[in-house]
Amino acid sequence: MGFALKLRGYPKFEIQKRVHETAVMIGLDKLLYRLPKELSGGQRQRVAVGRAIVRNSSVYLFDEPLSNLDAKLRVQMRIEIHELHKRLGATMIYVTHDQVEAMTLGHRIVVMKDGEIQQVDTPMNLYTKPANRFVASFLGTPPMNFMEGTLYIGDKGLEFKMDGSDTPLPIHQSFRDLLGRETEKEVTLGIRPEGIGSLKARSQPNPLTIKGRIEVIEMLGAESLVHLNVGGVRLIARFDEPWDVCEGDWLEVPILTEKMSFFDKNSGTNLLH
Repeated sequence: MGFALKLRGYPKFEIQKRVHETAVMIGLDKLLYRLPKELSGGQRQRVAVGRAIVRNSSVYLFDEPLSNLDAKLRVQMRIEIHELHKRLGATMIYVTHDQVEAMTLGHRIVVMKDGEIQQVDTPMNLYTKPANRFVASFLGTPPMNFMEGTLYIGDKGLEFKMDGSDTPLPIHQSFRDLLGRETEKEVTLGIRPEGIGSLKARSQPNPLTIKGRIEVIEMLGAESLVHLNVGGVRLIARFDEPWDVCEGDWLEVPILTEKMSFFDKNSGTNLLH
């Protein structure tokens, strides 16, 4: 951990002081006298982080620093890196393919695809106001549900008809001004799993509903993920309280209008952004 300081000509007592302080910070103080081959993969990953921190730099670049850790240690190290950032007060550029790391550690996130920036924003804005379909599908576990179809003005005002379905879905008129006043527009409707079947959706007066057949139920303790087949399209609903349903049942579930997004069918651009 102190090798970089040694190359820069720091006195021995200063190197020992910095290494010890950093080791305590990342939980390696009891392992300082071990050889590299005596360390686990997770401990070696911490040493790599410590090598960067010991320099007291003003900017740090972390490139997939948690990639070799198991799930439990990744959670622990995320918390520790967050605490380190607060203690050091330095700028940290963090490169990751793990959206959970990005959402929990980043103040601003740059989402890239094929070397091109798709959106730069706060974690919450990226999640709730994605600039395009790629960003919407990239962030969120499970990802956003998508339905291809057409928006048009019908008997009940603005309506969405999914491809292959004859049953229109009424859309709140507040979207009409944002989406334009074309009589017919091909779009992709996106909705997060928590916007389908949640307690908030069920408590709405006269909620919009969709009907589908339950294919899979994933019980996660405090919540359940229910995979619905709606007209040949699989949608995932996140139930935040138990429902008395079984695989194979037909279920009519309410949806939250405010959780909807609309994307241009060709370009993927968010029409509400």
